[in-house]
Formats: sequence, structure tokens, C-alpha cells
Amino acid sequence: MPLRLPAQHPSLIIRKEAFERVSLSRTAIDERLGLTDEEFRVEGGLVVIGPIVADAELQSLIADLEDAGLVHFEDFFDLSGNWPEWLRLFAQG
Repeated sequence: MPLRLPAQHPSLIIRKEAFERVSLSRTAIDERLGLTDEEFRVEGGLVVIGPIVADAELQSLIADLEDAGLVHFEDFFDLSGNWPEWLRLFAQG
């Protein structure tokens, strides 16, 4: 089932296989960003984190993903959230 991507704030989309390959922890990400269940979703082959309100947190998380060995646009990418509310975007792996 496709996951809805919220407008107005960025989201990170990570391939589930890549997330598991480098042993990322949902608990650590939850604690770091203070996420709710609706802000950390897993469906099929995707993990969607967001919306991420603070740009500094987004940039820091991207740097940490790269430090863990993930490759931007190969294993994960970010969507800006810069689209109008009337436009609905969904992600599916």
C-alpha cells in the first residue's frame, strides 16, 4: 500500500533493505526526532520518516545515513515537502 507523503515539511524515504543492512534503529531515530507512529512508517520495501520540521535535523540525519554507508538517491532520498496541500503524493517501493 502506498504511503502518503505530507506537504510543507521534508520527509526521508529509505529503502527498507538498506535501513536493515546498516542496522539502523527506529528507537534511536524516534528518540532523536521525537517521532509519532505516523511520522515513522514502514510499508513494503520503504521506510518513510517525516515530516521533519527542523532543517538542521534533516541535514544531520542525512549526514548520519551517509556516515553509516548509505548512498543518497541509491539507498535513500529526501522530498522537500514544497508542494501545495491540495496535491497528494504517495510513495511505494
